[in-house]
Amino acid sequence: MKADGSDFKRLTTENNIRHFYPSLSPDGQSVLYSAFYAENNYDIYQLDIADGSLDRLTSSYGSDTAPEISPDKNQLVFAHISPNTNKYQIVLADQLGNNAGNIPSINGWDPTWSPDGKAILFASDKNGTIQLYTVRPDGSKLTRITNLPAIRGRSDWSPDGQYIVTYSGEPWNRELYIMNADGSNVRQLTPSGGNSQGPSFSPDGKWVAFTAYFDNYGEDNGCEIYIIRIDGTDLSRLTDNDYCDYQPRWGP
Repeated sequence: MKADGSDFKRLTTENNIRHFYPSLSPDGQSVLYSAFYAENNYDIYQLDIADGSLDRLTSSYGSDTAPEISPDKNQLVFAHISPNTNKYQIVLADQLGNNAGNIPSINGWDPTWSPDGKAILFASDKNGTIQLYTVRPDGSKLTRITNLPAIRGRSDWSPDGQYIVTYSGEPWNRELYIMNADGSNVRQLTPSGGNSQGPSFSPDGKWVAFTAYFDNYGEDNGCEIYIIRIDGTDLSRLTDNDYCDYQPRWGP
């Protein structure tokens, strides 16, 4: 849909298949997502928005989720979990899903590229509690950047690289938090009481899209997509459906 909530259009048509973790390509021409077709098997697909053609990019035992193409469109990052080990790994592949390999010694999920493509932001429980970390694609310079309670994952980097937005809190009491890219100057972004989560920066860096329950708090299918300015003003609801709208990702 457009940034004002208009032109809402369904892209996938398989009613009995679960589709999760959408992200738009840097050129806005295609969308990546994870699809569930069999037990213990989520694979990553790329859908051409113009003609609807579909390419399967991964084929592995386990769950491949949270795919995102690098800013230079040369690499694909995603999270992989094997039911044999029950450990999440951050995996890099080429843009077609080939030559896949995990970043050495990195366990985590919900990866997202820095705007310059030099680092990857992800969530991990490697030190007990779930926090956000950054790492270079070669596995160097692993850095913990948050110290928030009950982080889940699904974060985003502002287009200018200055800020990171994430969500934190216990179920039904989650809020968005915005901070400098090094984790300093943390502040709550969303008004309390909306159970806000899953943020994504707008291409101009002035807005954040996210899922919340401001108008349907406590209802399992009551989540809608909202936007808010990065100073916490102008909260606006974009969707109005009788099912849950979640995991928004802003495109170019």
